[in-house]
Amino acid sequence: MNKIAITTGDPNGIGAEITIKALNDLGVSPDDVLIISNKKILDFYGRLDKEYEVIEIPFEGKIEPGKVCAECGEFSFQALKKACEIKPKAIVTAPTAKNAMHMAGHFYNGQTEVLEHYLSHGNQHAEMLFVAGDFRVLLLTRHCALKDVVLTKEMIIKKARDLKEFFENGLNIKNPKFALCGLNPHAGEDGILGTEERDIMCPAVKELLQEGVSITNPLPSDTLFVKAAQAYFSNQKPPYDCYIAAYHDQGLIPIKTVAGDKTVNMTIGLDIIRTSPGHGTAFDIAGKNIANPRGMISAIKAVIS
Repeated sequence: MNKIAITTGDPNGIGAEITIKALNDLGVSPDDVLIISNKKILDFYGRLDKEYEVIEIPFEGKIEPGKVCAECGEFSFQALKKACEIKPKAIVTAPTAKNAMHMAGHFYNGQTEVLEHYLSHGNQHAEMLFVAGDFRVLLLTRHCALKDVVLTKEMIIKKARDLKEFFENGLNIKNPKFALCGLNPHAGEDGILGTEERDIMCPAVKELLQEGVSITNPLPSDTLFVKAAQAYFSNQKPPYDCYIAAYHDQGLIPIKTVAGDKTVNMTIGLDIIRTSPGHGTAFDIAGKNIANPRGMISAIKAVIS
């Protein structure tokens, strides 16, 4: 299929609202986009300026903005599953609630994991790449408790290899430069504050450099992102093409702090690219028609050719 599929996320969140606002703002042709949702949900949150193809997902529940419920979790999951089944050109997802999907019996840590389950084959693994212009952050580990963050040499090598392939073949950026964030404060301080950098990360870097991957030794993340932020605010290219973070908040705090709702969550490593706004369901403002669609606009623009 040569269309982009857009899912509208949790029916009680801001997903349908920002989808409608983003499509109306961009004026995307119905030839390029289809929506996976439900007419009742779309009509509740607004009106589309164009007649887009809509793949209907059943939703018999009541729309109650801000409420977390199993019916909404089931709808969110089924919409995402349908997007995987139809094999579109790309997938754009509005935010879902993990707890709602868990209430419905779908025990995934996020939409990325659902996509990986239904789309991966061979040795493919979904990766989370966050993008704000030329400022990019890849996560080595995704949605897991901080106490469960475990790094291995093999993990770092594979993810860096796959990232290089995506940059060269997907973004047409040859010989990209990567910065690797240390796991521990001060990147371990030569083993004084942690040994992961010395025992796991540096050996991985050594092997990657021998293969021709341009990557730094693990660097202290508290100072590494300073120049990236300065470059973003001055509309210049950061020192590195991508910053590889050891865990979720290490990478997302800096990029979301400087880029806010312009940050796009991009799933790479599968046959189909998925993008999503960097924010969540915003249950606190759902149904008030005040949600800002900038993140959804950025997500759609990232895959519209």
